Amino acid sequence: MNIMYNNKTDLLYLRLDDRKQPVVNKRVTDDVVLDIGENNIIIGVEIMDASKRVNLEHLLPVKYQN
Repeated sequence: MNIMYNNKTDLLYLRLDDRKQPVVNKRVTDDVVLDIGENNIIIGVEIMDASKRVNLEHLLPVKYQN
């Protein structure tokens, strides 16, 4: 699993499966998008305005993208 956070856009991305595969994006709320891969398995979660929704200090290690 990879956890990436972009502090400029306040976007948190959790990648659950590192295999390269086609994905379909499914918006579940205004601020959460799921990446659905093969066999309808969730392979990624994108959270917008993440600092307002998640305690980022407890997600380690976090890779920051500038």
